[in-house]
Amino acid sequence: MTFLTQGTWVLVADSEKALFLENTTDAQNPNLKVRRKDEQENPSDREQSANRPGRFNDGPSVHRSAVDDTDWHQLAKERFASDLADRLYKMAHKGEFERLVLVAAPEVLGELRKNLHKEVADCVVGEVAKNLTNHETSKIEDMVKQALENA
Repeated sequence: MTFLTQGTWVLVADSEKALFLENTTDAQNPNLKVRRKDEQENPSDREQSANRPGRFNDGPSVHRSAVDDTDWHQLAKERFASDLADRLYKMAHKGEFERLVLVAAPEVLGELRKNLHKEVADCVVGEVAKNLTNHETSKIEDMVKQALENA
């Protein structure tokens, strides 16, 4: 099956960055052009936390246990996938793409799948569970083409 036909969009994402690419040529020699770049500023959890972890009494004894603090860094990563799904929904409604390939780290791909609206899910023609956000576009073209051919 041919996945990367002309006009197919490719979303390359991790938990903090997303590249929206469009194939301007055919499937044999894909030429992905950047249409949009999104990046989330997500400092480490230590920088986002305001307090030390809390503690509570275990009952009548003098023993006290620590309570885990909220991991704000992890929450922001999970929220990014949800925000991406919403962005894709808006783009689909504007008619910006009809075919979409999702390329993301496995955990991000899972979060994306959970959050995709039906209109976007119906446009998905392929998935690649790899983190390619830090690669050059030419490398992404080759790796996505190869992964989809072997799927």
